[in-house]
Amino acid sequence: MITLYDAARCPYCARVRIALAEKRVPFEPVAIDLSDRPGWLYEKNPAGRVPVIEEDTLVLPESEVIMEYLDERYPEPALLPADPAARALERWRVHCFDAELGDDYYAFRRGEPNELRARLAELDVDELGWGFAAIAYLPWVVRARDMLGVELPARVAEWLDACSERDSVREELAVVAAM
Repeated sequence: MITLYDAARCPYCARVRIALAEKRVPFEPVAIDLSDRPGWLYEKNPAGRVPVIEEDTLVLPESEVIMEYLDERYPEPALLPADPAARALERWRVHCFDAELGDDYYAFRRGEPNELRARLAELDVDELGWGFAAIAYLPWVVRARDMLGVELPARVAEWLDACSERDSVREELAVVAAM
């Protein structure tokens, strides 16, 4: 069984929760208080960040790495496309996440000048579709709307509505609603 060191408010953890739900992989969550991180967490991730998963003797931090591991370890349903070029482009989208959305999300949350609304308007949801990159972006879009009160551009709202038909996304929406 996988153990997930998790924090409900953390969008990086949300990525992993959605991926686990998509793959129907059972896991045991261990809640981490981000304002009072336990010392032992630094043994699992020297950066002291969540998410971290443990499976047997494997201890693996960082959402992007965990998602790739889960897609290889539990191949059905696949989050990454079969075509190597398409897989590389999905990984590239996730690699570019901070420049495309993440940095402005956190600046907005801190009340600093930012371009979050413009970044959301530029988000190519047709390219995201559903899969690895969509799972990587979705937690921030949900939190921008539901926690920060940002009105989503129509096509982003439509994409989120379509994604919300998935059980994995509905489960994450419930987590956000409970915060």
